[in-house]
Amino acid sequence: MSANAACVTIRSQKLKKDYTKVKLIVFSSLVIALLMMTIFADVICPYDPNMQDNSIALNPPSAEHPFGTDRYGRDMLSRVIIGSQTSIFSTLSLVAIISIVGTIVGVNCGYFSGKLDSIVMRISDICLAFPGLVFALAIAAVLNGGVQNAVIALAVISWPKYSRIARSQTLAVKHTDFISAARLSGSTSFKIITKHILPNIIGPILVTAMLDIGTMLMEIAALSFLGLGAKPPIAEWGSMMSSGRSMLQTYPWVVLSPGIAIFVSVVLFNLLGDTVRDYVDPRNSRIK
Repeated sequence: MSANAACVTIRSQKLKKDYTKVKLIVFSSLVIALLMMTIFADVICPYDPNMQDNSIALNPPSAEHPFGTDRYGRDMLSRVIIGSQTSIFSTLSLVAIISIVGTIVGVNCGYFSGKLDSIVMRISDICLAFPGLVFALAIAAVLNGGVQNAVIALAVISWPKYSRIARSQTLAVKHTDFISAARLSGSTSFKIITKHILPNIIGPILVTAMLDIGTMLMEIAALSFLGLGAKPPIAEWGSMMSSGRSMLQTYPWVVLSPGIAIFVSVVLFNLLGDTVRDYVDPRNSRIK
């Protein structure tokens, strides 16, 4: 009876892993399609996103303009498509910056410890003590807004999460036998970190970065919505929602079009991040 129960458990685990693999393929394909649309946005746009035509201003969605037009007669579909370049590329750049910087800081703090570790961890405690978006608003306001300054503001408050993950993983790995063997063989600290520690701790960091993309996308949009991110006439989803917020009840498509784009993008990246986390789960990796 116990053998049969074990077989059933193994079979269900294999089915779960196969299902996770299918989800990974599906969501990866959808995210790749979104990124391809972003890369080739200039080619895909049916109209010039900056071309103004007051004769068709605030036209509702139609066959000619599926997302309608804004107050200046610009095609909303073209604006949403071209706005993906600013929104998504700035988000990916932000996640890359905070994950790389946070990992480098965390690994060095965990490996060398001492005063460097104490000072950097206290700085990260200060960053984590403030509400993230409020702190980012203050920094972005000091920097006078703009997409680049919004990315800098969010990077300043977001790197401690990665440094703490990298530090804890490094502390768990650096006292293992294979690290001791590498030291005895004469390997330098740089070689030990790059060849032995980083490959063993990169998994949780990558999963965290995948799950962070949706959050960072919304926070960049929030800064732009509040006037501390992208400035008109740059097409950016948060800024587009802000410029049309007074027309939500009368011309809702002006706000809903970029809002739906944010919603779809965040959902896709979050689903992919959750699936990647499930796929790299050690409990699944043991199932053959």
